[in-house]
Formats: sequence, structure tokens, C-alpha cells
Amino acid sequence: MRIDVINPNTTAAMTAAIGRAAEAVAAPGTRIVARQPAFGAPSIEGHHDEAWAAAGVATEVRAGQSEGADAFVVACFGDPGVAAAREVATGPVLGIAEAAFHCASMLATGFSVVTTLTRTCTIAEHLVVQHGFERRCRGIHGTDIAVLDLDDPASDAYVRIRAAARDALQRDRSGAIVLGCAGMADWCRRLQQDLGVPVVDGVAAAVKLAEALVTLGLGTSKHGDYAPPLPKAYAGLAAPYGPGPVRA
Repeated sequence: MRIDVINPNTTAAMTAAIGRAAEAVAAPGTRIVARQPAFGAPSIEGHHDEAWAAAGVATEVRAGQSEGADAFVVACFGDPGVAAAREVATGPVLGIAEAAFHCASMLATGFSVVTTLTRTCTIAEHLVVQHGFERRCRGIHGTDIAVLDLDDPASDAYVRIRAAARDALQRDRSGAIVLGCAGMADWCRRLQQDLGVPVVDGVAAAVKLAEALVTLGLGTSKHGDYAPPLPKAYAGLAAPYGPGPVRA
């Protein structure tokens, strides 16, 4: 099977890192295609960034759909554009936040999220409610590390994230940690060893769930609000991205 893993920002190094994280957990026979939009923000750290990212995700899903992708993973913790992508796709579309919440809820009675900028905690809170996990998520903790600084040794990002996770486990009385950024994927196993609790990376979780859904022969419902978008002409900058026919 083919799973397209979409980094909704335009930073190629992050796209490559996300692709490696996906490939590390993919089953034999699963082909991972890591891709990113041609337009948008270099990192997604607010509502304005997400608005552009959602359009980019929909565009990449349409392209992947035409190329024969079996499933899609949206590799940003804000899950931007997932609903729009589900209208376009026939196969499963998974956001990494939703996937991580599901997995964490099966590993502990309560989990905490450790993310990047504190300003994005509110976005994560909205996602928790949207996905129905408000009774399982016990806290969301920002570290005020910019997304593009995660790979900068000068930021001391790993140590700061580990400290925030330890504090969250104690303060929230949680049994698991969800990593609130796709850029943290490489640290998942190391954090799990250091913390002694399950640590869930949404990229890995989404890839494995996507594989399971495809193996079960399950795709996105085309009944109701996930039916294909209605064909119509878009204007201005959006003109090239107007809805067209969806592959059956």
C-alpha cells in the first residue's frame, strides 16, 4: 500500500524528517511518500498559519489521490485541513493529533500533551474537545520552543521537553505523554525510556492506524459531509484549486 505523509508546512528538512519517522514504523510492503505544499508557512504556529496549511493539505491530497495513494497522514498537530482532505480522498485521512489521542487513551486512563509554543495550547485544547477526548486529556503544556528550533542544539529542546513532560505527569497525574508536534517524532523512544511511561508520537500512530484501516478495506465515507466537494469555479488565487472529479 501507499501512504502519503503530508507535512503542511514548506520546510523541506522537516518533511524529510517526518518521512523518516513514518518509514521507521511502516510495515514491509508499505510505501511512504513524504510531501509538502508548494505554498504556505515555513512552520505552523497559529490560526493564520493553519488557514494556509489547510489549503495546502487539500491540494496535496488531491495530487496524491490522482497518483493512487491508499491513505493520507496530515503531519501537523493542529490537524489542519483534515476535514477538507476527507472530502477529497476515498481512502483514510488521519491527523496526527487525533491518532495520538486515540492511542494514548488506550494506554492510560489519562494523558498529557507536551507541545511547542504556549500560544498553540489553545488550538490543542480545541482539538481535544473536537475529537471528544476532554475526559482523557488532563493537561496541555507549552515549552515555548519554536517549531524550527527543535533541531537547533542551542535551544536545548530535548532537555526542556523532557522536563515539561515530567512536570506534566506529576501535576496532571497522567499515565502517558502525547508529543504535540510532528518535529518531535525522533525523540519518542528516548523520552519513553527516560520517563518510564508510554510516549505517543502522532506520526507513527497515524501511519499504523492508516495501515490497519487500509488492510481492513475501510475508506472515508462519501455519505454526508465527507461527500466529494461540489464542483464549482474558484476565483483569484484559488482558481487553480477548484474542486474537480474525485477518483472512485
